[in-house]
Amino acid sequence: MTKRILTLENEFEAQRIREILDKEGIPHIIRSYHGSAFDGLYQETRGWGTLIADEEYEERILELYKTL
Repeated sequence: MTKRILTLENEFEAQRIREILDKEGIPHIIRSYHGSAFDGLYQETRGWGTLIADEEYEERILELYKTL
């Protein structure tokens, strides 16, 4: 089952974790909270975006995230 694993603070962080997870072969989705209709309003309150993945990868993702 997929779930929200991390809240990402900026685009650079999103790019770095994407590179790491791709290299590790961990399937994931990174979704930005930016919405053009609200000109990034949600990013001000919720963070840049979120990382979604299967629960089975959560522990490994969090370990890798700590290395950033």
